[in-house]
Amino acid sequence: MKVVIAGCGRVGSTLARRLSLEGHSVSVIDHDKAALDSLGSEFTGSRHSGKAFDRATLAASGIEHADAFVAVTSGDNSNVVSAMVAKQVYRVPQVVARIYDPRRAEIYRRLGVQAVASVAWSVQEVLALLLHTGLATGATFGDGEARLVSLEVPQRWVGRTVDELSRPGEISVVAIVRSGHSFLPTGGATMHAGDIAHIAVADTALEHLERMLAP
Repeated sequence: MKVVIAGCGRVGSTLARRLSLEGHSVSVIDHDKAALDSLGSEFTGSRHSGKAFDRATLAASGIEHADAFVAVTSGDNSNVVSAMVAKQVYRVPQVVARIYDPRRAEIYRRLGVQAVASVAWSVQEVLALLLHTGLATGATFGDGEARLVSLEVPQRWVGRTVDELSRPGEISVVAIVRSGHSFLPTGGATMHAGDIAHIAVADTALEHLERMLAP
């Protein structure tokens, strides 16, 4: 996969190194040459000094042949402008932009740009870690409004059905791992001792899920 990354701060540089190590073709853009140099000699991709939304710099990065464009500079405006140029001018299939202002994120998603509202996501993650320590989060969706949690089925739920644990629109058991094998349960499936349940839950329903699972 050919990936162009705009921004060589901590997120951009880490992402660039990871993708490069996995064998992807990576181009990194940053106005700070020192930031580009920090990628080190092990980075096998290309480095381009310039503004993230500058057409000449984007062309030099090979964006015309890119499969994905990621905008993770330190400024919302730079990220959004460069992401929109990548999406609308160069027709890059996958475009992701980091947005600090959560109010803007949904607007850009409607315009076809996958926006990651880092502040809103971070707040949701910290709150979950502080207030819901018994639920191990495997993944989050959007800005953290929904998440996937994994837990061993408590003794009091052994023999009860998946339907009893579910709440439409709030809590849904999406997979169960039993004796090392996973399956997607139907509503009437019963839970066994030792089962690991993977549950999709709305962030607003975390407290209710904890109460349901409490001894």
